[in-house]
Amino acid sequence: MQPDTYTDASTDTDTDTDASTIAGTGFDTTTDSATFWEKRYAGFDPAWGTKPNVVLKDLVTTFAPTPGTALDLGCGHGGDAIWLAARGWDVTAVDVSQTALDRVAEGAWAVSAADRVHPVRHDLAETFPSGDFDLVCATYFHTPIAIPRTEVLRRAARAVAPNGLLLVIEHASVAPWSWQAGRDVEFPAPTEVLASLRLDAGWTVERCDAPQRTATGPEGQEATVTENVIVLRRTTTTPA
Repeated sequence: MQPDTYTDASTDTDTDTDASTIAGTGFDTTTDSATFWEKRYAGFDPAWGTKPNVVLKDLVTTFAPTPGTALDLGCGHGGDAIWLAARGWDVTAVDVSQTALDRVAEGAWAVSAADRVHPVRHDLAETFPSGDFDLVCATYFHTPIAIPRTEVLRRAARAVAPNGLLLVIEHASVAPWSWQAGRDVEFPAPTEVLASLRLDAGWTVERCDAPQRTATGPEGQEATVTENVIVLRRTTTTPA
């Protein structure tokens, strides 16, 4: 599950890969996550979402230049996971869709990174990977299906190893090509998202803001979008 991915129009030719935009509207939100996303990914072009998110690339380069173990939540087709593996990270790539995970495995094999990318199926509303990780990423972890998203992010924080990072990148505005375009959508401020994690004193806030940038839509249209960017470093072994 990684339904929303923008790229910076000034640095990349990839486009917004909001699953709702590509697959059309009319979501059946009464179904479960596995059924919903498996159906969606079965209809996606396998090339969709195979490029890394430009914001994540910048954050990892700045705050986590030394590779270690990484957990990518809602990895989709694996653009971020495969990019991390190419930089030396050992990545556990998690999604609820087996079709998506099969394509991650194929993509990793194609770039000789199969030994460093480990696709694992989880419905994160119910199960979560075990272990500690030097980097935990939740990039555009949005879904029209009701899930306990805040609790999932709290579990993500608990999975961060000492001196490791939690990266959260999420939408804070509605792009004109989004399935939510024209709707009155209220987004939380990054400080509200941070507070909802209920972290103890054993964390350092490296970044917590809502920058704007230019993104490109599926038909080449450009728009200014706002995103919450939260970078947290765990400084103690005390559970989050």
